Amino acid sequence: MELVALLLIIAVILCLAIIFNQKNQALQSNFPPGPRPLPIIGNALLFDLSKPHKTLLELSKKYGTIFSVQIGFEKIGVLCGYETIKDALSNHGDGFSDRPKLELVAKTTKDNGILFANGENWKVMRRFTLSTLQDYGMGKKDIEDKIIDESQCLVQAFKAHGGKPFDNHQIIHCAVANIMVSTVIGVRFGYEHPTLTRLVNLINENIRLLGSALVRLYHSYPYLIHWMPGPHKKVFVNVKELHDFIRETFTRQRKELDINDQRNLIDAYLTKQQEGKPESALYFHDENLIALVENVFTAGMESTATTLRWGILLMMKYPEIQRKVHNEIDAVIGSAQPRTEHRKQMPYTDAVIHETLRFGDVVPRGAPHVTSKDVNFRRYFLPKGTFVIPLIHSVLRDKAYFEKPYEFYPEHFLDSEGKLKKIEAFIPFSIGKRSCVGENLTKMELFLFFTTLLQNFTFQAPPGAILDLTPTMASTNSPKPYEFCAVPRS
Repeated sequence: MELVALLLIIAVILCLAIIFNQKNQALQSNFPPGPRPLPIIGNALLFDLSKPHKTLLELSKKYGTIFSVQIGFEKIGVLCGYETIKDALSNHGDGFSDRPKLELVAKTTKDNGILFANGENWKVMRRFTLSTLQDYGMGKKDIEDKIIDESQCLVQAFKAHGGKPFDNHQIIHCAVANIMVSTVIGVRFGYEHPTLTRLVNLINENIRLLGSALVRLYHSYPYLIHWMPGPHKKVFVNVKELHDFIRETFTRQRKELDINDQRNLIDAYLTKQQEGKPESALYFHDENLIALVENVFTAGMESTATTLRWGILLMMKYPEIQRKVHNEIDAVIGSAQPRTEHRKQMPYTDAVIHETLRFGDVVPRGAPHVTSKDVNFRRYFLPKGTFVIPLIHSVLRDKAYFEKPYEFYPEHFLDSEGKLKKIEAFIPFSIGKRSCVGENLTKMELFLFFTTLLQNFTFQAPPGAILDLTPTMASTNSPKPYEFCAVPRS
């Protein structure tokens, strides 16, 4: 039996190798250059799986701003540098507008939601999300007031530690999650509420697990890894629990829905379901709602909370920068409540927030794209269905735009007169048709949370602590766990 099994494995490998060679030969015609792949595994051995963006940046130095790598049987196009990424995602946006069908995502949300949806479904969900966030979030004074109230709750939670060291990871994620929960569901939870802490823990654990080597390889070898024990199994369990919570929530809201008094994103979606239009049945179904809410929760919480954690760590690391922020807050706001209208009068604080987004580099590889049609791009041919990585890390570390790309240097965003300077290569939220729909809301949250915290506290490292700016291994670039002291300002 063992001999038969071995022969079957060899036969499968040979068949896969033949398919790989045929596909590889078909792609050689004017496909972007790259390192020579090995059979079956491709270029997998070249990668530091904890920091794949670093490997890609090094490869770009040899192969240029458009090159290719291969993981398993998948040929992947990589775009580096602002000019190349802007040209692809903005000027040739129609050709690069799709998302790849990642196996792990396909098994959890399929083609639903907004983040990994394609075609008309994506367009409908994006229009709905942008419109609804405008109504219940971005640009509205009521959401500004919610963020202000939440920032004050966060201040009180920090004060409760009496200036002694504590870890801010959970509490900051809970505060930011409350903004998303209030926008999507219409409620607010205390930081110790089991529903909120469970939601935050599920999302945080999945973000961590998705950065593991085995899960990264899952997309390239799904039929092999799916049956193995490992972190991908826990991802599926967590996603199911999150989806069950979302389903229970909108089922309850459906029973009490008043279409003339829509309170949040879920109410707006349920109202769309009842309109009786062809679009309602095609796109506004329950599975789309589950995926959409998951996307909004995860993306909305992670980017803001992680950037705030970078901000506090960087203020401790560079106390002279923290003092300048304190001085500007004192001069412009004093003891009044920070509001978004103050931002134009606070160029240094705004520059620090911009630089935190750049230096933190939360999504270094950007969200993946796939060509929606055959694309001729800058001398190269990318067939329809080519997986494409826009390496945002290469843009935020581009010395052509940032004088000190590997240092935390707020002066990147200040002109000679000390005014905020716009840099076109500042694209932490990506660019083009698939850029982040919550960009404006995130910027508002960052300013209000960061300014309110710095108005109230001086952040200091615990005695003897070593402040490490090396990101932890996860699907995003987040700080390693750290403790800090929030010393109230007199």
